[in-house]
Amino acid sequence: MSGPMPASAAASPRRSLDCRGRALPLGGGVQVVGILNVTPDSFFDGGRWDSPAAALAQLGRLAREGAAAIDVGGQSTRPGHEEISPEEELARVLPVLRAAGGGDGPPLSIDTYRAAVARAALAAGAHLVNDIHGFQGDPAMPAVVAAAGCPAILMHHDREFPHWAGDPIEAIKRYFERSLANAAAASIPSERLILDPGIGFFKSPAQNLEILRRIGELHALGRPLLLGASRKSIIGRVLGESDPAERLEGTLAITVLAAQQGVELVRVHDVRANLRAARMAEAILRPAS
Repeated sequence: MSGPMPASAAASPRRSLDCRGRALPLGGGVQVVGILNVTPDSFFDGGRWDSPAAALAQLGRLAREGAAAIDVGGQSTRPGHEEISPEEELARVLPVLRAAGGGDGPPLSIDTYRAAVARAALAAGAHLVNDIHGFQGDPAMPAVVAAAGCPAILMHHDREFPHWAGDPIEAIKRYFERSLANAAAASIPSERLILDPGIGFFKSPAQNLEILRRIGELHALGRPLLLGASRKSIIGRVLGESDPAERLEGTLAITVLAAQQGVELVRVHDVRANLRAARMAEAILRPAS
């Protein structure tokens, strides 16, 4: 007879988030968000999908592999990235969103920290916004999301965080409390918001590992969690792999950890592999009754 299931392994109830007419499933296990970088300089896949034809082909591949949503980004945020103009960012993402935003398939997220880019992307067919500044960067971003009536992913992004000597989880909670307050001030229902602890963004290696170890504690904020650690440098540091192409196994281990802690979404480059790892972990953690 199986013993009691750890509380951290419990899946949240099945439901879906309305993304401007497309459903993002939540609960019942980890869902996978596919990454589509239409950039020449992203740290892993930069230049692979930077033509509209290549991007659309990859989008279709991610959907066929089981992506619950696809995150489209035109501005690299890798360490040492070059800032581009809003016009160039839009030139990269709009052809993809216009071609795919009106058809069937998983919801499309626009990965941007600029309100003007988010507004144009939503008009072109995006279904939700992924703001890596968590409504604490561009002050116009909450109003854009509110006007569109769409969900948003809010990421923890604090340049001073590597110098923080206290509990990183408690600091992230306080950051998100400010993000949620900014959303409430714009009349955005909290039910439309997803929280991302921002692995790799202004965090020391020790902080990244601590957050991964304890990410389940962020459920106390009452919002779905997204974990984006796919092929990131923390994996390379642990495994001694400088090449992101050699970090798939580390990514899969993190996805299994996410499943164990009840994380609702993982944002990854390799949809099929991560989805299969999550389902195997969940079969062990939550056996059918």
